[in-house]
Amino acid sequence: MKLENLSDYQRQSRKTWNLVKTDHPLVYPTLGLTNEAGEVAGKVKKIFRDKGGIISPADREALKYELGDVLWYLAQIATELDLDLQEIASANLEKLFSRLERGVIRGEGDQR
Repeated sequence: MKLENLSDYQRQSRKTWNLVKTDHPLVYPTLGLTNEAGEVAGKVKKIFRDKGGIISPADREALKYELGDVLWYLAQIATELDLDLQEIASANLEKLFSRLERGVIRGEGDQR
């Protein structure tokens, strides 16, 4: 499926959303995001542990699907917070390029 932008992805992905009963609508997608990010990390770990860091086409394909799951959960969290993925991505780049221009791209803390 071709998408025009992340906002389109966000609207389309919402059609597959199903609220899991918790004490708050952010709980399930946040837990799902961390779980899927862990799956990405696990696959990357095994590529370096078992394959000397060589990423095969099958590895790349598997990571593509795991990253898609990460994106899905991220989109659901953004939607619950009434945030647009396009705006989030733009704000992130503005923050990073500001840090780069000021020479503080490395280091710690959100307010650098």
